[in-house]
Amino acid sequence: MFWILVVEGVCLPLRRRMAVWSLWSLLLWGALLPASVTGTQVQGQVGGSVLLVAECAPGFQVREAIWRSLWPSEELLATFFRGSLETLYHSRFLGRAQLHSNLSLELQPLEFGDSGNFSVLLVDTGGRAQTQILQLKVYDAVSRPVVQVFIAVPGDDQPPNTCQVFLSCSAPNISDITYSWRREGTIDFSIESQGLFADGQVLRVSLGPGDKRVAYSCIVSNPVSWESATVTPWESCHQEAGKKKNVCADRVAPETENPLV
Repeated sequence: MFWILVVEGVCLPLRRRMAVWSLWSLLLWGALLPASVTGTQVQGQVGGSVLLVAECAPGFQVREAIWRSLWPSEELLATFFRGSLETLYHSRFLGRAQLHSNLSLELQPLEFGDSGNFSVLLVDTGGRAQTQILQLKVYDAVSRPVVQVFIAVPGDDQPPNTCQVFLSCSAPNISDITYSWRREGTIDFSIESQGLFADGQVLRVSLGPGDKRVAYSCIVSNPVSWESATVTPWESCHQEAGKKKNVCADRVAPETENPLV
């Protein structure tokens, strides 16, 4: 005997009705269950892809799986039910989500607003369930930085033929980045922390005639990308010294005697 159920004017076979009820029961169950695996950190880059991996305990044979977005909005993303993979759910990831055969969820291309929390509910053939929470953070790609050289006003205690400079590094329109410096052309690339200011964005160095070819590189990075820019600051010291000589020459004028009338 084949039973038919009428729901909101639509005729549904009894088997399909039971499948729909089972799916929504799993969704309700997943909302009430505490997470057994929490806080997995996942990072991605704008325009790229990320794989949210569904991890199972040994001997856990998955029968059903449900992927959801929890924050900033709660949305159903993908399901595995009765051997069928489904991702055609109305969400901000529609058309950008792919559920693989191992039940890992791939999102692409990533947008900056995709950062948030995700969960996967897994149910095994024995009816046991486990929930996994993943935290996705999406970053912009780092742009090439710009390094500016500023010459410090020499003090009375500054040794002759030396130059004090401040190197200022900046990357346009990027947040969550880290600044670091590297001294090129030497065996030791490290930079002493005493010369760093503004969270590493500014570097102070003292240069002498032996540093004419020494270059400094500023590296800006975030968890998914990095860029660098290199300058040779002694060139700016030499140009500044030349300017001062010209200024001094302009200020010296020949003295003339005015005849007494």
